[in-house]
Amino acid sequence: MDIVDALITSILRGSFYSLMAVGLSLVFGVINIANFAHGEFYMLGAFVSYFAFIVLGLNPILSVLAAGVFVFIFGILVERVLFVPLRKKSQKNWLMNTFLLTLGLSIIMQQSMRLIAGSKNYGIKQGYFNGSFKVLGMSVANDRIFAFAVSIISIAALMYFLNYTRTGKAIRAVSQDPIGAKLIGVNLSFIYTLTFALSCSLAAIAGACLLSIIPANPLMGISALNKSWFVLILVGMGNVEAGIVGGLIVGFLETVAVNIFSSGWMDLISLGIIIIILLVKPNGLFGKKGVKSAVE
Repeated sequence: MDIVDALITSILRGSFYSLMAVGLSLVFGVINIANFAHGEFYMLGAFVSYFAFIVLGLNPILSVLAAGVFVFIFGILVERVLFVPLRKKSQKNWLMNTFLLTLGLSIIMQQSMRLIAGSKNYGIKQGYFNGSFKVLGMSVANDRIFAFAVSIISIAALMYFLNYTRTGKAIRAVSQDPIGAKLIGVNLSFIYTLTFALSCSLAAIAGACLLSIIPANPLMGISALNKSWFVLILVGMGNVEAGIVGGLIVGFLETVAVNIFSSGWMDLISLGIIIIILLVKPNGLFGKKGVKSAVE
């Protein structure tokens, strides 16, 4: 593989990681939740997209939108039912409590989906996006072009929302100083619920747009969660914009590892470099010191 091929592959791979990492970083940076069920929302998005495409007969774009909307609503329910009571009672150890809660939620969602769908893979082979497209002389499958486009559009839409809308600016204000934001009239409860739902929706969109590449199965979220944490630890926790860059960096590292060594070296190379960086810069490449509390 030459430099151009490696670069294109890195960008395609990294864009998916960026989409997952941005959602995870958003919920950590605003609500201070270490969401270890993030991969299960990714898995749920893949299953919803499969159902929408195969059973309801929706086209791929509508199937991805259906996954995003469904999991957004599901994320609202999860935040209101689980995290609101915890926030009211948890005056200490918020981060550890949310870690334990999301870890339990992860197991429940995995096992529930295994009861519903079994352990087999649910993939889409035909009628999704067949064929390929030439990019700088490299043949790229259309389904990967589609997944890349969905990732870029989703990230761009989130960045626009956070930077140019009133609600998005409120989310940014809460991420910087929740008490100060509350004093100027920001509804923290609404912002927390919206942020969590957006994070879940981004993970679901990632799972949905990759359905023709990675079949839906109850355990598919484990690998996606690991990649997301790779990115966040590399660039620094809670930094949404840096998550985009981090995804591309991890995608490049994995592409290099695969082509120099083998696919079995992907995670090892990524982890090794991340460990070295953290030894030099413990807060990550773009990390900030200090962790705030999300308890009102």
